[in-house]
Amino acid sequence: MNTSDKRGPLPDTRRARLLEALQRDGVLRISDLTETLGAAAVTIRRDIAQLAAEGLVRRVHGGVTLPSADDPPPASEPQVTSLGMLVPSLDYYYPAVARGAEEAARELDMRIVLRGSSYETEDDRPQLARLVDQGVDALIVAPRMDVPTAGRTVDWLAGTGLPVVLLERTAATGPFHDALESVVTDHALGAAMAVRHLAGLGHRKIGVVLAVGSPTRPHVRRGWLEATTECGLDVTATVDAQIPNAASPSLTAALDEVLDRCLATGTTALLVHADPEAIALVQRCEERRLAVPGQLSVVAYDDEVAGLFSPALTAVRPPRRSIGRAAVRLVADRLTDPDRPAHRVVISPSLHLRASTAAPPT
Repeated sequence: MNTSDKRGPLPDTRRARLLEALQRDGVLRISDLTETLGAAAVTIRRDIAQLAAEGLVRRVHGGVTLPSADDPPPASEPQVTSLGMLVPSLDYYYPAVARGAEEAARELDMRIVLRGSSYETEDDRPQLARLVDQGVDALIVAPRMDVPTAGRTVDWLAGTGLPVVLLERTAATGPFHDALESVVTDHALGAAMAVRHLAGLGHRKIGVVLAVGSPTRPHVRRGWLEATTECGLDVTATVDAQIPNAASPSLTAALDEVLDRCLATGTTALLVHADPEAIALVQRCEERRLAVPGQLSVVAYDDEVAGLFSPALTAVRPPRRSIGRAAVRLVADRLTDPDRPAHRVVISPSLHLRASTAAPPT
């Protein structure tokens, strides 16, 4: 069977046709070229990058045009694949993710273009559009998924024609709900590891305390709920609380409610997300003369600074550097093979035992 009619034109032929179309129309969008040339958007972008390096075309927002006499000469050095990376914080959790991504990018002769967003951002698309305008070859993104614009952002990402990998997020797009590629921590497993450790020490009432607004919160709670149920523990007679973040002026009152509930129910252990909230809780225990771990064992979730506190906190540590490295490798594989199926990578966290957990009081 002759399958040549199912293949796109060869690279030289395709680039020649691209130049012919530019001579005719002046400016073309990526979406126009994918239809005209019968090639994937990522392939068209590679062609444009090659032609731009040769000085034959000039990139513009969303497309390409012919160069003018005033344009600078093309760089003599080979083009380096650049990966646009947008994360919601540059001072907590994601710096280690970014370092892992940088390491993997260097190994693959790529470079990371890092940008920071915010957990308060209502729409990530302006930042993402600026990365695309800079000519990045792929996007690695941890977008806000709890805002009204989330669906439009995901659809926009899928429509760029660039390889996209989500960090610590999952999403689907289009009429058939096709999954975007993603790399996530198995946060539910991490919570379950903490519960099993505490149950193994003899705790029968293990509560959970979660910072409001954290995208990790529902996964940690699910793992806590599943593991306590598997261990035969009664989750209705313990603490299941949400508290404001550590910077909130209402945190102390919320922590007092948690500790009062612990005393009322006989809860002897807590899993607390995240580190700042866990540290604040232990400090409040000290102020109320509740011994940790003598009267209350505490496991923190995130392990950014839990080990630096006194007492050093037992903590679940997400594999932050591995998350970044895996995202870059997903992108590299997608650039090499644009037609491969979508991959979703789940990486296990680890539990680090320290001084804040012990057997319950007898």
